[in-house]
Amino acid sequence: MQIRKVGVIGAGQMGTGIAQVCAQGGFEVGLCDVSKERIEAGLATINGNLARRVKSGKATEAERDATLSRIRAVPSYEGFGDYDLVIESAVEDEQIKRKIFQQLCPHLNAHALLGTNTSSISITRLAASTDRPEKFMGIHFMNPVPVMELVELIRGIATEEQTFTAVKEFALGLGKTIAVSEDFPAFIVNRILLPMINEAIYTLYEGVGGVEAIDTAMKLGARHPMGPLELADFIGLDTCLAIMQVLYEGLADSKYRPCPLLVKYVEAGWLGRKTQRGFYDYRGATPVPTR
Repeated sequence: MQIRKVGVIGAGQMGTGIAQVCAQGGFEVGLCDVSKERIEAGLATINGNLARRVKSGKATEAERDATLSRIRAVPSYEGFGDYDLVIESAVEDEQIKRKIFQQLCPHLNAHALLGTNTSSISITRLAASTDRPEKFMGIHFMNPVPVMELVELIRGIATEEQTFTAVKEFALGLGKTIAVSEDFPAFIVNRILLPMINEAIYTLYEGVGGVEAIDTAMKLGARHPMGPLELADFIGLDTCLAIMQVLYEGLADSKYRPCPLLVKYVEAGWLGRKTQRGFYDYRGATPVPTR
């Protein structure tokens, strides 16, 4: 099947990024969230992102206007009745995702494909909560979506080859490079990345080095563009913890045990950039280490 209309559920950082790149790629896009206010905030974010692209010379005003014209607010799942593909991009919580699919499926046409932007949860298990596991796939975009070139594609045990082919062509049509992963906890990128971040937090927890020392060491010693603790703040410490819990529970290996300090930060509500405090405090002009 050919994908022309793409729905995105979740108007947060990832969802707005997905909606933006789909519209830039020429697809008609519908953006949905739990409230009108959140959808409007998401559309404002996209507008701001596109304005920065124009200012930096990466796009023209005409291209910006054309992109915005392809995105519309969809206030409820009923509005996705004629869409070819709907991508869920809600929080990394399996129960919330399953509930979304159960409420969404009755409103979709028989041929519609379903995707999830989960960064760690079993595709097979999520697919089983829908009425179309053979038309379900993991479509994991990287953050920030408009900048990062990679999309991980993950088939569940029931995913049909036609579904995979259609989604692969869709991702390539966005100008992305794809990496195909088997359906194992956290797939490829986060299976490698998050244990490194978790180990950096253990290094901090055990007093081996401070926040700045750890980030500087990895930036200058391993040529990483961003230190692991700075990166954790960018991802969101709640998301980091959720992925580590999926790895720990799914693979039953103690090397994936979430660091107690990560748990403590999340319990405190210090989730990184989105709450203005994580391993750095972002409330001033310059980020300051919190430990």
